[in-house]
Amino acid sequence: MGNSDKESTSKSINETVNGSHQFTIKGYSLAKGMGPGKCISSDVFTVGGYDWAIYFYPDGKNPEDSALYVSVFIALASEGTDVRALFELTLVDQSGKGKHKVHSHFDRALESGPYTLKYRGSMWGYKRFFKRTALETSDYIKDDCLIMNCTVGVVRNRLEGPKQYSIPVPPSDMGQGLKDMLESEVGCDIVFHVGDETFKAHKLILAARSPVFRAQFYGLVGDRNLDKVVVKDVEPSIFKAMLLFIYTDKLPDVYEITGSTSMCTSTNMVQHLLAAADLYNIDRLKLLCESKLCEELNAETVATTLALAEQHQCPQLKAICLKFAATPANLGVVMQSEGFKHLEESCPSLLSELLKTLASGDENSSMSSSRKRSGSSIYGLDLADGAAAESANPNGRRLRRRF
Repeated sequence: MGNSDKESTSKSINETVNGSHQFTIKGYSLAKGMGPGKCISSDVFTVGGYDWAIYFYPDGKNPEDSALYVSVFIALASEGTDVRALFELTLVDQSGKGKHKVHSHFDRALESGPYTLKYRGSMWGYKRFFKRTALETSDYIKDDCLIMNCTVGVVRNRLEGPKQYSIPVPPSDMGQGLKDMLESEVGCDIVFHVGDETFKAHKLILAARSPVFRAQFYGLVGDRNLDKVVVKDVEPSIFKAMLLFIYTDKLPDVYEITGSTSMCTSTNMVQHLLAAADLYNIDRLKLLCESKLCEELNAETVATTLALAEQHQCPQLKAICLKFAATPANLGVVMQSEGFKHLEESCPSLLSELLKTLASGDENSSMSSSRKRSGSSIYGLDLADGAAAESANPNGRRLRRRF
């Protein structure tokens, strides 16, 4: 084939170049009374090839607010046209409790996109950043000092074309290599007796993957010379599946473990595997089992999965099961299932939680029909509360206003 048949690729990458600046105002009380629209400016700092500055208005930016609020803005301090950026303003809690006041545009970028600053002097921020009386009695002021952190993320776009030279690298095969070691039994130094089956393995690998095995083999009360272990609480097929995960870091397929003729379902195997993962403190396996059970959830299996989630401390899976079972379309089938009888006997407390979830669902359904949509600004806050972004110069002369 000729060169004309080769495929070409390119990639457009949108990303932010981030930078932060800490602005400290000492002698805050002496700054009061300078008048609305008058500001204190930080030093200029550079992010993404542009200069920026923080403007703090101790008597507010708007005369109509009568100095009830302090205002804070971030301004483009260098020449630039249509500079797109994300912002974050943080008022630092100086009590050490970490309860900072954060106004972030970064986590709202999906709603409104980055803010566009049209020219030098364009600003983003809040006219009513904080009520002044509340600020002056808060932990944000200490020894007449105020500290603000500002982060700017300038949006950049770059195009990546096809690379002229490349050396392909295959995906990691470490898991397959370890699995081969397990199956060949090369270097195995421990034998597990599980039911009427035996499994050979490597103590060092098991200890690296499970805190329980580590304590058993190398802990203070462990036995480094141990070469045989009898396992009573796990079925042979489940123990085999757990070993495969330990060596490969992948959730094994049910047919790989039990054979294609087995009556064991995938859900049943994963339920037992979750219990084994909890027993041996293999957190990633436990979470993978939770995710798999969530995918396979149905009205016949939800009751047994709910009981399992309760017994093995799986709050996320438990919440999903309760919500699924309490759905009116599912509840009747769930109550007729064999698993529900088991649930009644093993975890009767879950029945009251199921009723609460059902009642909560009914309440939410009735409320949603009467709920009114609340108004919000571009930045997710009501403009009546003072959140606004605008373009202006720092001395109060309005150049352009945008809401």
